[in-house]
Amino acid sequence: MFITLGFLKEKSACGAGQRYFADHFPEGAEYQAVLDVLAKENQDGYADWLMEAVGKTDAVMEIDGDLEIEGNIFFAGLIKVSGFIKASLRIKAGSGIKAGSGIKAGSGIKAGSGIEAGWGIKAGSGIEAGSGIEAGWGIKAGSGIKAGSGIEAGSGIEAGWGIKAGSGIEAGDDYGIYAGLRVRISLKAQYAVVVAKEAPKNLLLGIFKAKE
Repeated sequence: MFITLGFLKEKSACGAGQRYFADHFPEGAEYQAVLDVLAKENQDGYADWLMEAVGKTDAVMEIDGDLEIEGNIFFAGLIKVSGFIKASLRIKAGSGIKAGSGIKAGSGIKAGSGIEAGWGIKAGSGIEAGSGIEAGWGIKAGSGIKAGSGIEAGSGIEAGWGIKAGSGIEAGDDYGIYAGLRVRISLKAQYAVVVAKEAPKNLLLGIFKAKE
């Protein structure tokens, strides 16, 4: 899709965003080309807005091996890597994220659909998926974990804040689920909350609330 200043105006983009776009893309640009520049310049907020406004594409970034970036990875479609995916800052995909081994981001990980890793998933801040999150090993987030459907890990699940799933939350046998590791005791009832259809059997930290 070709993005123009007129499109941003139609979508009620903020004034600062319109000025940024006009400065960087006076003639307009392809959707992914804009995301590439936003990733390079660490414009996370603008990338979030654009991906919400335009949505996902059918494009596939398929790599046989590892994907390692010093900075951000912003991609409009599916990211599919046979090895590990690693970014020093953020990873965002309009569709899903799939890695044969692990996924790691210095900041957040966000996907419009599912996130799947053969090994572990680790983020310095939050992990969010439009559908499920599945890891062969553990899942660890500096802030919250949120999935449109289930969350499943081969070992433990740890979140600095709350955990929310559209269906079930499951950790590996004899491993725990910990929510609110970074929340003050006085705020745990508000933020260290685990929301799912049923209480996880091995919830060791966090306050369970049934999904309405």
